This record gives sequence, C-alpha cells and structure tokens, in this order.
Amino acid sequence: MAKAYDFVIIGGGPGGYVAAIRAAQLGRSVAVVERDKLGGTCLHRGCIPSKALLRSAEVYATTKAGEAYGVETGGVSLNFPRVLERKVQIVDQLHKGVEYLMKKYKIDVYHGNGRVIGPSIFSPKSGSVAVELHGGEMETLTCTNLIIATGSRPRMLPGLEADGTRIMTSDDALAMEKLPKSIIIVGGGVIGVEWASMLSDFEVEVTVVEYADRLLPQEDHEISRELERLFKKRKINVLTGAGVIAESVRKDEKGVALEVNHKGSAVKLEAETMLVSVGRQANTEGLGLENTDVAVENGVIKVNEYLQTKEPHIYAIGDVIGGLQLAHAASHEGILAVEHACGVETHVVPQHQIPRCIYSRPEIASVGWTEAQAKELGYEVKVGKISFKPVAKALVYGENDGFVKVVADARSGDILGVHMIGPHVTDYISEAALAQLLNATPWEVGKTVHPHPSLPEALAEAMLAVDGRSVSL
Repeated sequence: MAKAYDFVIIGGGPGGYVAAIRAAQLGRSVAVVERDKLGGTCLHRGCIPSKALLRSAEVYATTKAGEAYGVETGGVSLNFPRVLERKVQIVDQLHKGVEYLMKKYKIDVYHGNGRVIGPSIFSPKSGSVAVELHGGEMETLTCTNLIIATGSRPRMLPGLEADGTRIMTSDDALAMEKLPKSIIIVGGGVIGVEWASMLSDFEVEVTVVEYADRLLPQEDHEISRELERLFKKRKINVLTGAGVIAESVRKDEKGVALEVNHKGSAVKLEAETMLVSVGRQANTEGLGLENTDVAVENGVIKVNEYLQTKEPHIYAIGDVIGGLQLAHAASHEGILAVEHACGVETHVVPQHQIPRCIYSRPEIASVGWTEAQAKELGYEVKVGKISFKPVAKALVYGENDGFVKVVADARSGDILGVHMIGPHVTDYISEAALAQLLNATPWEVGKTVHPHPSLPEALAEAMLAVDGRSVSL
C-alpha cells in the first residue's frame, strides 16, 4: 500500500535535507529519498572533504614558514594518510549529525532510487514516487508536494573521459590515497583553483589549463589578475587562453601527456595525472520526468522564482536547476520552496546577492555584480578599493596580499557588488551580503565601528573609499 506524505523530497543533500527539516518544523509529514548517503555530494564528495584537505594544506604551508613567526619547528613532514583520516572523521561526524536531525524531526528516509510515476491515484494534483530500495524492494510514496533535489556530477570533455587514475574527476581526486608528484588541472574555475592551491601547498607540481583568458572568469577581472599573480609567485604554472587538443592525450603507466593550443601555439604538457574540472552536470536522468510536464532546458530543470516547475506541486532546487551550484544556495532554495508550498510569506534573494566563496590560498569571496557586469547593466559606477597591506591584522597573520573592492551605484549610492581576495575573506563576506539585503550604502557600512585590529576593517575602509573617505589611503 502506498505511503502518503505532505512532502516527498528526492535527494538528501544540503538542499534536500534542509528542505525536509523546514517542512517538518511547519508540521508537515516528510519523506526523503536518497540513493547514497544523507548529506549528498557536498558532505561526501565536495565541499566538506575538500575543505578539510585545504585546511591541512594551509597548516602544512604555515608550519613550513614557521621561522617567519619566530617558531622553529625543525624538520616538517607531511603525513598524508593522517590527512585523509582527519577528512574522514570530519565527514563521518557531520553525516551522523544529519542522520540525527532526520530522527529528531521524524523524517522518514528511504535509501534507494526515486522515480516520479505521475499523479497520485488519490488526487491528480498530487504526485506519486516509486522508490527502488537498495535491498531490491519497491515502495510507492504519494505526496501533496514533491521537491527534486538530485544535485549534479562532474562534467567531462570528449576525449578526456575519466579512468580514476591518470584522468580524474574531483570525486576521484578526493579518493586519492597518495599524492602525485605532478598534475595537470584542466579548468581554472572554482574547483580547479581550489585543487591547484591545495596540491601546490602539498608540494605537488601543478599546471592549470584554462580555456578562458583568465582564471575564475565569473569573478571580477581584478580578482582574476591578482590570483594569477599570486599563483605564479607560488610556482603554479598557469596557462590561460589555452584549449586542450583532445586527440593528443596519451596515458600509460608513467603518467599522462597532451598538447594544448595556447594562444595559437601548441604546448606539450606532461604529468603523473590529470584532473578535469570543467563544471558540473545536473542529475536529471532516471527521475521519471517524462511522466510529468516538468521542463528540462539546457540540461537543467526550469523553475519560476519560487522554484516551481510547470507542475505547481513539483519543485526543484539546487544544482539540478543550474544557476549558482552552491550548497548554501541549495539550502536557501529548499527553505523557500517549502515555505512557498506551505503558504508562508517568503523572501526571494536574487542569485547575484548570494555570496560566492573560493577556499584557495588566498581565499576569494564576492557578492553582487562585478564592475564589468554593473556597467553592462547600465549603471554608472564608482569603486572603492583597499589593499590588505596596511591592515594590521593581515600583517599579524602574515597574509597581507590581496584587496577588497566595492562597486557602488554613483546615482543612488547602493552597493552593487563586493569582491575580496585575501586572508579569511570567506568569513566576513556575509557582512557585505547583509548590507545588500538591507539596501545599506557604502557610507553606512563604513561608518559602522569595526574592531581594531581585525580583518573586516579592510571592508569598512573600502566602503569609505567609494566616496574618498578612507583613512587608509
């Protein structure tokens, strides 16, 4: 017999499980269908394990530079098995936390593959989901509202299909049991940049190949330029405006070799392994969407501002709808979808006002429009920019490369975008996001008293610099 719920959520990642909790808080009955482990890609093959590795890499690099801080550590060595052990411990602890929350809120979890089989036999305005459990049994779930939160997977390029050893995806790289001596990273976006930074700190010889004319092509031009400068300072080989010649790829027991077309010239590259990080592809297959009116365009599910598909009782959130493929964006969307379905007053945050963070060394964080985007949209802009070099806390940290850049509307004074590269910027980009949410002006943020010494002082000074009022210039 079919089991009936107010909400069935296919996918238990940061979008799905957060949506489930919010629905339960609103008194609704909820089921989550997850084919792998609760927590999804973010927890098990993405955000969390990669950040654990990045932290170990940062500590290793800082320890090696201990003499600069007056700390003589003697011989410093890397115990990579212990690094991996710590990563697993963090993931396991957070996984248990998610499982606990499912029990706390009395959310039923079905471990298996969910597939929409059309309207419920009880009501044409509700849905039915068939779940093939891992044990082989079948369950049928009916629901008033269905949320699709199936996430994404690494995208591959023709001719660069992953084998898990010589040519890897980010999933494969996280499963590495030992570090390679050298690596070619194809793709200079967020994932490629984070892996380049991490592996370089782990003393791997790194080459980054990016097809666009700069690293991080979605970020502000000045951010890209500063990151490339600092990467080259760390002996990371960066080739921008470079396309892989797929037919040139060769691999054997020693490694991988290929040629790239770099600004009209063929450049030969060799390394022990290759990481392909050219974006992610939405998981829309095998969901039974052909049994619905849900539209899939350009590989992602089409939704309205409230995350509804063409069938009003079916919502979709997270990576599967494209846009910002970020865990915190998916969580926000999950809450928005549930509250809209439940008739709760909702607040839609425009995608450009969702913070974007990159956990390389140095870190990068941004929110809002880049300077170029603002100009393309017709704004007359004014810019404030402050280097971390005179910031006392940055000097104390020993990390004073980078800057904070504020883009504002010259007419209204509104903050259009904030872009930061420097120490721990991911920890205080939220102040800029809040300022945008509250329609604060740069002057209001700058005049808010910031503690000294602290890193966010740079943000305050950049806000004041928009009107020439910074005392750091």
